[in-house]
Amino acid sequence: MRVSPNGLTDKEVADYVRSACHRGKLVAWDGCHKIYVALDDIEARWFEENYPNTFVGSPDDMVLKIVEWYDASCPLRLVSGVRHNDDDPNAGFVDLIPQLFEDEDGWLVSS
Repeated sequence: MRVSPNGLTDKEVADYVRSACHRGKLVAWDGCHKIYVALDDIEARWFEENYPNTFVGSPDDMVLKIVEWYDASCPLRLVSGVRHNDDDPNAGFVDLIPQLFEDEDGWLVSS
């Protein structure tokens, strides 16, 4: 069983992404390699105003959109959740799929 740089197995990574989408307000993609799940309204609004690709839908639809964008992204791709933090903006980020986390079967495993 392969383990990601943050210590999670493939299935745990997939479950982590699904869980974030259940809490997420929208997903956003920069068109290259950065995919984000906005976890609050402030971040969702920021992405809507600043990113070329955003999507709002059910948690399952957001996961499917992440898969679509992930497949279209460059090899440096990553998926992060982000929650607004006034004191330290960098503290609001959480790795969902870290860079260079790949395998031939894909990261989105079915249960």
